[in-house]
Amino acid sequence: MIVAINQSEAQLSTNFYASSCPNALSTIRNSIRTAISRERRMAASLLRLHFHDCFVHDQSPTITSEKTAPPNDKSARGYELIDAAKARLETICPGVVSCADVLAVAAKEASAYVGGPSWAVKLGRRDSTSAFPDETLTDLPFFKADLQTLIDNFGAKGLSPRDMVALSGAHTLGQAQCFTFRDRIYSNGTDNIIDRGFASTRRRRCPAVGGDDALAAMDLVTPNSFDNNYFRNLVQRKGLLETDQVLFSGGSTDSIVMEYSRSPSRFSADFAAAMIRMGDIQPLTGSAGQIRRICGAVNN
Repeated sequence: MIVAINQSEAQLSTNFYASSCPNALSTIRNSIRTAISRERRMAASLLRLHFHDCFVHDQSPTITSEKTAPPNDKSARGYELIDAAKARLETICPGVVSCADVLAVAAKEASAYVGGPSWAVKLGRRDSTSAFPDETLTDLPFFKADLQTLIDNFGAKGLSPRDMVALSGAHTLGQAQCFTFRDRIYSNGTDNIIDRGFASTRRRRCPAVGGDDALAAMDLVTPNSFDNNYFRNLVQRKGLLETDQVLFSGGSTDSIVMEYSRSPSRFSADFAAAMIRMGDIQPLTGSAGQIRRICGAVNN
């Protein structure tokens, strides 16, 4: 993985590249904005990449990539955009800016471009020389996880339930595959709280059998804009994934969801703060790791 999770407390700074690569941020910004202008859905993909921390070296005889781990295989997108931004940086300041930092800045630029908040990204991460595919199964939330499991997953990384709910708001963008929400839209069990009209609409694109890869927007209202409609949807029992709707299902996070559904500004502020905290989860710094020349491969 690019951002390691077993390193001592990070030493990051928002002006880390001020002297070594003063045009780093503008180079990444221009590259990412150009890409999203061509395909707006990429904003969601870049936010997800940063969250999953799964942009790793490709499969090799000696190293197994996190790209092909079950939570990411045929799902995570946007690697090529990070590659493109990194290639531009290598022409102006070779060997200086890490792929981990490119990804962190790209996520912020993606949010801002589609109407979401911006924040000052702390920089100075270095890239790992290893991949940890098994940790994608234990550390990344499963799309059918219950509320307490989600709280525990995020808590293990030092993130609070409020951070968790705010970060989940990134699902105001992007799409999900049919197999991830089929059980929710076809189940009539008492544990499957869902608006009937919403379920009926979703069934049109997601058959009861087959069509596992069929896509549906996470937010039917404004699928390409970063706003608080995700939380309004939850209040109306229109969350697409089970892990969405459990945030508003009579549990401890209901009040946070309600707050965000009423206050876009509070959601935006908390999302930005949570993204900063997430970026602080023990990255490699100093002399640890390396600065990859190509994001898809460890340096020789």
